Amino acid sequence: MESPFPNFARAGHAGHVNRCLSGLPGSQVEIDSSRHADFRFSLALGFYCIGALDLLGVLQAKTTETDRTSWRAWIWEQQTQGPHGTGFRPGPFATPDSSSPEPYTDHDGPHLVMTYTALLTLAILRDDFSQLDRAGLVKFVRACQQEDGRQDSNCCHVLMVNLSLSFSMLPKHGDTDLRTVYCAFCICDMLNDWSGVDVERAIKFIRTCRTYEGGYGQASFYEASGGPTYIALASLHLAPRANGVLPLTPEQRKKSIHWLIHNQDKCGGFRGRTEKPADACYSFWCGAALKILGAADLIDAELHASFLGSCQFKYGGIAKAPGENPDPYHTYLSIAALTMYPPNVPGEGSLSKSWDFETLDPLLNAREETVAWIREHVPAKIN
Repeated sequence: MESPFPNFARAGHAGHVNRCLSGLPGSQVEIDSSRHADFRFSLALGFYCIGALDLLGVLQAKTTETDRTSWRAWIWEQQTQGPHGTGFRPGPFATPDSSSPEPYTDHDGPHLVMTYTALLTLAILRDDFSQLDRAGLVKFVRACQQEDGRQDSNCCHVLMVNLSLSFSMLPKHGDTDLRTVYCAFCICDMLNDWSGVDVERAIKFIRTCRTYEGGYGQASFYEASGGPTYIALASLHLAPRANGVLPLTPEQRKKSIHWLIHNQDKCGGFRGRTEKPADACYSFWCGAALKILGAADLIDAELHASFLGSCQFKYGGIAKAPGENPDPYHTYLSIAALTMYPPNVPGEGSLSKSWDFETLDPLLNAREETVAWIREHVPAKIN
């Protein structure tokens, strides 16, 4: 009897992200000499590519020590210090008027999302974090938290959201939404230092983003979507708990599970919003949210894997939907989803082994082995 699962093309997917890594300075992968890598590569792309190789278990085999050493050095070059503390910029293109990463001004400082991305990528590359300015990083996170009072695009008045505190992408300015809260919380969790964050008021902001459906919008009064729902739930579970208070009430948890599981489409994939088509990236956003809520058993793992298998591109990489072109973002998130929901493929041959993965920590979005490395090397050492 023919298996309902195609072979999971691990080698092809590794090749896809490796080709995309050709833009990273120091890479030994063959590249077009006309490309200016520093201006085409960012920490985000690096994370998706390097992270995918790590999830596939081929980072050591498919890259050289020279590659990994060069990538670590390039990431540390993006650490920049200035008046609002220390963090990581997206890449050299963020400061085109200076060849030095420091000091920055209010307009070319470190980026909160990229700082989280940089720390996670360095952990995947097993850096010892001896160059990390921990005190400066706490100061940077503190500088990004702000009191909400932003202008709503649909109203003529200013909305004050219960004196809650969200975070801006850059110190004192930039977008403020759940993405920034999540990245700030992840950084504090990695450092094991929450002194730079008003946790209680940040949680108040997260709660203003909850919708009647049980999901969360990107910001207050926004429509619920899979991505914001994941980062809201992950943030609530990362936050230190006072007096044993649960992140959600039993009724809230039940409603969130109901909304998330009903986003699994009949094709097996997940949609990000109600009545939208399935998209491979939401396999992670919705799947990880359900994992955090302890409801992983409700997912049809076989149908889910079948959908992601159909999103594979014939030359490697995974696309958002069958027939679309692949990219590192959807490739990484699809593999991350499969680490949490591997299908039960009968037999012990190459087909079955192609669907085997190591376990992922859904809160920080990294392999458990990488999270253990973070716990050992990122927090300040106490003598």
